[in-house]
Amino acid sequence: SIMAEQIERAFQKQGNVNLNKKSLLIAKNKANPRWYKNIGLGFKTPREAIHGTYIDKKCPFTGPVNIRGRILTGVVKKMKMQRTIVIRRDYLHFVKKYRRFEKRHKNLSVHISPCFRDVSIGDVVTVGECRPLSKTVRFNVIKVSK
Repeated sequence: SIMAEQIERAFQKQGNVNLNKKSLLIAKNKANPRWYKNIGLGFKTPREAIHGTYIDKKCPFTGPVNIRGRILTGVVKKMKMQRTIVIRRDYLHFVKKYRRFEKRHKNLSVHISPCFRDVSIGDVVTVGECRPLSKTVRFNVIKVSK
């Protein structure tokens, strides 16, 4: 139901969905009206994004956020924030003087939609670049692979 996700002070709703009772009666086949989209680039929309009841304005599948630019992968490192995780990206850097590689890493704060339910530390996630969602978040999880 729509009221299940009302935990904020402001009324949470999808901007593209009309919650007017009369319009709901006309569209009898839909019990809970929901707007979702295909983000493209060959990534499937999760089943939970289509049939779920969550409301997330920063979700790439059910919100007005577009994925454009870089697609990166990383390993989930921390899950202590609400709807945001920290991923670690390991890479090799070549040192010319010694003609060898050294290991380096970068941490990346990434928004994770509630449609990705069972994500745990150590999972490999694919993230896509989007507009800035906060001071440090510029990427959105688009796929989770164990």
